[in-house]
Amino acid sequence: MSKIQIWHNPRCSKSREALKLLESEGVEPEVVKYLDVPHTKEEIKNLIRMLGLNSARDLMRTKEKIYKELGLKDVDDEEKLIEAMVEHPKLIERPIVVKDGKAVIGRPPEKVIDLVKGVDA
Repeated sequence: MSKIQIWHNPRCSKSREALKLLESEGVEPEVVKYLDVPHTKEEIKNLIRMLGLNSARDLMRTKEKIYKELGLKDVDDEEKLIEAMVEHPKLIERPIVVKDGKAVIGRPPEKVIDLVKGVDA
């Protein structure tokens, strides 16, 4: 089986639910506690590409307090949005599951099973 990775926040119920779903399918993913592990701009850019997103903002938790504090709503520069996620990983949507150069945001958590089973979401 291919390597499967989950960008996980143990404090998030959706993230815990996605991890539990993976485990119920017999999958033992590499768990990346992305709030504790620094990520580079290139890693975030690659994640955006794998997710098929049109903008870095689509990967951001726009309701987070830090999003408002940094005034990111008014930022149109993709590089600055990515830099904000590197500096403040709490801005990154969760959970994210990666497999074979593809990724999904597990909202709803069942989307991660489609990726694992190779079903186009």
